[in-house]
Amino acid sequence: MVHRTTGVLMLLCVATAACLYIAPLAQAVGRRHLMVTVHEWSGILLPAPLLMGLFSPAFRADLRRLNRFAPYDRRWLHAVRRRITAPVERPAGKFNAGQKLYAGWIAGAVLVMMSTGLLMWFTHLLPGISRTSVIFVHDILAWAVAVVLVAHMRKAYQDPEARRGMRTGYVDRAWARREHSRWLAKDEPDDD
Repeated sequence: MVHRTTGVLMLLCVATAACLYIAPLAQAVGRRHLMVTVHEWSGILLPAPLLMGLFSPAFRADLRRLNRFAPYDRRWLHAVRRRITAPVERPAGKFNAGQKLYAGWIAGAVLVMMSTGLLMWFTHLLPGISRTSVIFVHDILAWAVAVVLVAHMRKAYQDPEARRGMRTGYVDRAWARREHSRWLAKDEPDDD
């Protein structure tokens, strides 16, 4: 639920930003005040799913997994850079190194976007900071978020089993063995 709700809020932010920033879209949609309001409030609410998720022990366990970069994660990144597809060469726990990097990057980006958005909304909070500078940072990071978000969704659509796991909480054991061998190994009894 945390991922889905965050995804909906993020897509609302991106879609309304596009309607505010890209002239042909702005003209086609009109209703600028509505777009601004939806954009502002979806941005303000963006951390809410994560904060609500902290009440779940399972979610907190996943956050701990995401926040730990292990030696096998470096091997995973090395194998991906060299385009090695053998699962033995790309060991991963519940989250692979790419997912961990993405989660950290997007969490930081959301904080910066929310901070700059609040500074644009409440210009009197820090009068020493130029509004033009804040807008510049917000806009540049928004484009980076859009590019990374498209890459994230593209990668998700390439892996139907991962999407099924996000939807249902269950994945095929063979897929888990191939893609997340270290995670599956913890859940299976020792064969030795």
